[in-house]
Amino acid sequence: MFDILNIIRGKCPNCEKGDIFDTRGNPFLFRMPRMHPKCKNCRYTFSREPGYFFGAMYVSYALTIAEMIVILLFVKFLLGLGNLPAFFIIAFTAVVSSTFNFRMSRTIWIYMFRKKKITGRTGA
Repeated sequence: MFDILNIIRGKCPNCEKGDIFDTRGNPFLFRMPRMHPKCKNCRYTFSREPGYFFGAMYVSYALTIAEMIVILLFVKFLLGLGNLPAFFIIAFTAVVSSTFNFRMSRTIWIYMFRKKKITGRTGA
């Protein structure tokens, strides 16, 4: 349960205090979110290797499809709008939610493959 809250808040998977992203991004100004290379609190490295976040594209795709299905059901069946208005509403929503999906997909990907470091222990 705590992992879900930390994913939504974009917190470090290791210390759960530092932020993963420096900026939130703005789709209307064409600015994508910017990630910290390491956690400011515990120095946990977010990117493991070059190409590490290619898999996050699949997570982003799944998030987008889920959002679009919910919006399509809402627009077509609850509001009773036609195909063309539904298309424009879905397209607008896809643009508006692009930075959110970017952040969520990368955060979910980091949490899926995290390696929790043990801190505060001394060797015997």
